[in-house]
Amino acid sequence: MSKILIVEDDLSIQALLHDFIQEAGYSVELAADGVEALAKYSEQSFDLILLDIMLPKIDGFGVCEVIRQKSDVPIIMLTALDDEGDQLKGLDLQADDYITKPFSMPVLLRKIAAVLRRSSKQNDMPQTITYKNLILDLEGYKVYIGEKSIDLTPREFEILRELLTHKGRILTRQNLLQTLWKYEFFGEERIVDTHIKNLRKKLGAADYIETIRGVGYRIDKED
Repeated sequence: MSKILIVEDDLSIQALLHDFIQEAGYSVELAADGVEALAKYSEQSFDLILLDIMLPKIDGFGVCEVIRQKSDVPIIMLTALDDEGDQLKGLDLQADDYITKPFSMPVLLRKIAAVLRRSSKQNDMPQTITYKNLILDLEGYKVYIGEKSIDLTPREFEILRELLTHKGRILTRQNLLQTLWKYEFFGEERIVDTHIKNLRKKLGAADYIETIRGVGYRIDKED
């Protein structure tokens, strides 16, 4: 049985979420603020966290940031704010999904099931990817060139992981935007080029990324 931590300061919504999610067959723990959420997270193991943004003591963004420093446990963020900036901030902090209040309980349950399925598949994946002298530690979010560790931002790491996971396949800028940013960037595809440029500088001689002019990028470069 999957165990879910619900972090919600509105007690009426908290109770509603508790009842619906528990009736759907999940084990449920509750927290009413960011401090309590982090305390429960440190004491117990959870399969998914349902995290409100507008929380007392520590807001949802802060809670998500702390958890992401230690774990890739799936996080779905809840908010009453239908604001694109807040959604983008949550996704940049590597939240797995985002839902705006008021929401449909059946839709939320579908999202929970979908995120848990994706997480289960990821857990079955190998923990490292090796290509020539590049080694990606998928669990530790670290990259090595031979034995030397190089510092990448989370987004740079994810781009490199996507290219290596789909080695030989051309990934368009839109592919990367939709997979990693999880939203349409409405024509601002240059953000992908900027991240690729920075990634290449850090890889140096281990830059195996090939630019397919007018299309996108791939890793399958011949020496």
